[in-house]
Amino acid sequence: MKLPDTTKTIVDRGIGTEECEARCLKNCNCTAFANADIRNGGWGCVIWTGDMLDMRYFAEGGQDLYVRQAAADLDDKITNNGKIIGSSVGMSILFLLSIIIFRFWKTKQKRATAVQTPIVDQVRSKDSLTDEVIVTRKSYISRESKTEDLELPLMEFEAVAIATNNFSDGNKLGKGGFGIVYKGMLPDGKEIAVKRLSKKSLQGTGEFKNEVRLIARLQHLNLVRLLGCCVDKGEKMLIYEYLENLSLDSHLFDKIRRSNLSWQKRFDIANGIARGLLYLHQDSRFRVIHRDLKASNILLDKNMTPKISDFGMARIFGREETEANTRKVVGTYGYMSPEYAMDGIFSMKSDVFSFGVLLLEIISGKKTNGFYNSNRDLNLLGFVWRYWKEGKGIEIVDPIIIDDSSSAVLRTHEILRCIQIGLLCVQERAEDRPVMSTVMVMLGSETTAIPQPKRPGFCVGRSLLETESSSSTQRGDEVSVNQITLSVIDAR
Repeated sequence: MKLPDTTKTIVDRGIGTEECEARCLKNCNCTAFANADIRNGGWGCVIWTGDMLDMRYFAEGGQDLYVRQAAADLDDKITNNGKIIGSSVGMSILFLLSIIIFRFWKTKQKRATAVQTPIVDQVRSKDSLTDEVIVTRKSYISRESKTEDLELPLMEFEAVAIATNNFSDGNKLGKGGFGIVYKGMLPDGKEIAVKRLSKKSLQGTGEFKNEVRLIARLQHLNLVRLLGCCVDKGEKMLIYEYLENLSLDSHLFDKIRRSNLSWQKRFDIANGIARGLLYLHQDSRFRVIHRDLKASNILLDKNMTPKISDFGMARIFGREETEANTRKVVGTYGYMSPEYAMDGIFSMKSDVFSFGVLLLEIISGKKTNGFYNSNRDLNLLGFVWRYWKEGKGIEIVDPIIIDDSSSAVLRTHEILRCIQIGLLCVQERAEDRPVMSTVMVMLGSETTAIPQPKRPGFCVGRSLLETESSSSTQRGDEVSVNQITLSVIDAR
């Protein structure tokens, strides 16, 4: 079960499930309760006192939610039990017979089609993006005669070339670790974004297939939507929905565009990213670790709704799996947790660390990479930590937020809470960092008590000679590859 919206909740981290149930029964306004932390058998208490919104049921995974019901409702259910069971048995038998008949008919249809159409590539499907341009078989037969089940419509190379005006510079949206991203338009007028895998890229076919299979199975408001792909003429491309406002870094670190990011917009963006990450970690069919969460991988639609993108480095975990180890460290310097950058250990807490860095970037308007200030702090985390310890946390806030005329009453308390949450996420020890479900509770409730953060993880130092080192889909002066990203030092 995905827990409801936590805006109207009462949170107490010091009690267990039984005491939480007792409190709910004593409170006439209580509608449901759940554990605040599901680790180690569950602990803490979250009580809902109003309508339960944004719920979702999953066959596997998620979190238990205990809903309070009136005694009269339970009596009615017992009375109607016999009728329901009888009806269910009858309907089940009819349904089973229908399935058997349908499968038999479908098998005969497939055999007839196979005889009539022996060449796979000549078949066109009704499920395609556009009937004129899409090769629609889920099975694509490559030149090496290997069949890959990519679970998406396949677009022909010629169709992509036409849509992007032959991959012209005028259609170029940006450049990332995989290659160049182009804007395109299908014959029906639908706008798309095309990520063209560079043949020279160190991030190759494996990451491409990983992203296709993964995103095709994930659906959430705060995840970018994959429409199809192209595996044709030696090219590999991903076809995404086009998002008008490009990436978060193109707004956050631009002197002109950043003026449009009020505190409310930034808070909503941070909340959206947290919801998307919670879905990946807990609420989706798989437990997904993104491993490359950063500002340039957050895309914004026309309503500035954030969508997490670029799943080429992502890994799927089993429900009982908590961490893994790799010799091949991937990601971007400045966003990687210490245990991942130094020892190759990654987990949900690695993504939590990246989210914390991203949250502090959103608040301060400063990049974690290439950070510089007159006091020579090592990085953005060191800068924020020093001001927080001195009781001057509000001084790290982007001046645009403070000077914003629409925020006549600056929500200082809310901003300071977000800084504190960001620092909790970037603590040096992984076990000290909260999980994303806890982060969502802290972001959604002003009454929830937040612990004091410990020292953040400074995994790599910097000198004044370092250049910026990060990936970006908007500018060519930043780079990210599928190795740990190292700074290049040039002599003055």
